[in-house]
Order: sequence, then C-alpha cells, then structure tokens
Amino acid sequence: MRIVLEQTTLAPPAEVHVVAVLGEGVVAPDAPILRADDLGALRGDGIFETLHVRAGAPWLLDEHLARMAGSAARLQLALPPEAELRELARQAVAAWPAQHEGTLRLICTRGAESGSAVTVFATVGPVAASIRKARREGVAVLTATQGFPADLRGSAPWLLGGAKTLSYAVNMACLRWATASGADDVLWTSTDGYALEAPTSTLVWLEGGTLWSVPAEATGILAGTTARWLLDHAGELGWDAAERLVTPAEVIDSDGAWLTSSVRGVAAIRTLDGTPLKTSPQVTDDIRNVLGFPS
Repeated sequence: MRIVLEQTTLAPPAEVHVVAVLGEGVVAPDAPILRADDLGALRGDGIFETLHVRAGAPWLLDEHLARMAGSAARLQLALPPEAELRELARQAVAAWPAQHEGTLRLICTRGAESGSAVTVFATVGPVAASIRKARREGVAVLTATQGFPADLRGSAPWLLGGAKTLSYAVNMACLRWATASGADDVLWTSTDGYALEAPTSTLVWLEGGTLWSVPAEATGILAGTTARWLLDHAGELGWDAAERLVTPAEVIDSDGAWLTSSVRGVAAIRTLDGTPLKTSPQVTDDIRNVLGFPS
C-alpha cells in the first residue's frame, strides 16, 4: 500500500485522500489514472455515486450501487459487475481511518476517446467544512428555474432524467450563483411552478404529520438514497411518508423543510427566497439522529 494516513483525534486534514483504481487497488493520491483523452474529462461522459463513510464502512452501499446501475443503463455505459465495484469500495474505505467520517466517490467514465474500456476508480476524502456547517446551521435557499415543465424528462430520455452523471457544470454554476447572491443553496423549479430538487440534494418537507418528497419517476429528478431511507423510517419519528408535487409557496407554508444528501445528511432550510420557514431545530436534530449523522 502506497499511502500513509495521518492519525488525528479531529477531522483528518483536508489534503488526506485515498485513491483506488479498479483492478489495481489503492494507489498514491497523485498517481495518474486518467488518459488525457478520457471522455469523463473531455465531455463529462460518465457517472458517479457519493456515499457517506461511517465507522469504517460506506452507508447504503446497496442502494447506491443500484442507482449507479440505473445511471449506467440510461447512458448505455458498460458498468463493471457489481461485485467488482463492491471490492473497489472496500479497498478504498479500508485505507481510510475508521474513526473519521468520510466521503466515498465511485466514478465510472466511458474511457478514452480513441476507444477503450471504461475507467473506474474510487476516492475517499474528508467531509468538507461547508457540509458540516450546513448540518449545524441549515441553509438559505433560492429558487431557480430549470426551464422546462415538471413532466418533460419522462418523455425526453436524452435529458438523462434520474441519472447521476459527471456533467455537473450547471449544478456548480447554480451553487456559485447562490453564494454570490448571499444564499447557500438552490431549489430548482419547473416552468409549471413546482419545486423539484437541489443541485446536490433532495427536498423533503413536513406537513400535517406526513414527511413528503417529490416523486422521482414522474419528474425525472434524481432519486435520493438518503431521502428514500428517511421516508422509509419516518415512522420512527411518528410521521407518515408520501410523495407529491409541491410548489415553493407550499414549502414555505409547511411545518419544516430540509435538503437531504448522502454526505450532508440533512440540512434545515432556514429561508426560501428570503422568507423564513418554520423548521424546528429540535426536529432537525431528531432527523439527524435517525439518519445517524453527526452534527
């Protein structure tokens, strides 16, 4: 093994990372693993999954591998067998200090432009300070249109609805715009007035004793693994769970709303387009505890 991890009682230093390559195992973090003409770098032609690492293991690995397989099918991408991806994840996480939470990414690109097998690798790194802050303090959110109606992606497979692709330029541009506008995150909306999802997270909200989320199949949003797990365990919080379309105004009028994601866990929406929400800090803590995330 060609990597040395600094042990610490706090979060590991930001520069500490693990890199593992399919068929090669763990390599040095600065080892070259992509060709210059890899289509993942040239065109963002590939898929990925991001998982929370806790107690030395990736959380919800089965669900993430299933979603990755779905993304690969939509992109007609030759994803390696699940057993090989599991072993890659195991190798990467085994090189990460088990006492620290981490961020695991599984990445598959289409390979070289000149023609080759897919490129598959994994990375493990620390949880970003901005993610920890969002857990503690919540987020101020702005709405931004995606420019099409909520049901369009179901009839437009070329839009890759529901696929988690490497093409994240728009997602990151939205987050930069939010930051420049004095906010923390974005909630995408449809042209027919519905809230959809955030650039890197899923919307859930509480209303009338029911925890709701936006239906993925009807809208083409990415099916959130953390949101799905939370809805499946809503009974532990005394709630029912269901899915429906929702407008931003209804989110504002709800009993609380949150953005959920694989590494952030849950972040309370403090404001939406400048309007405060009724999200309870105690309820947020209860959700975080059910999910098993630190504050």
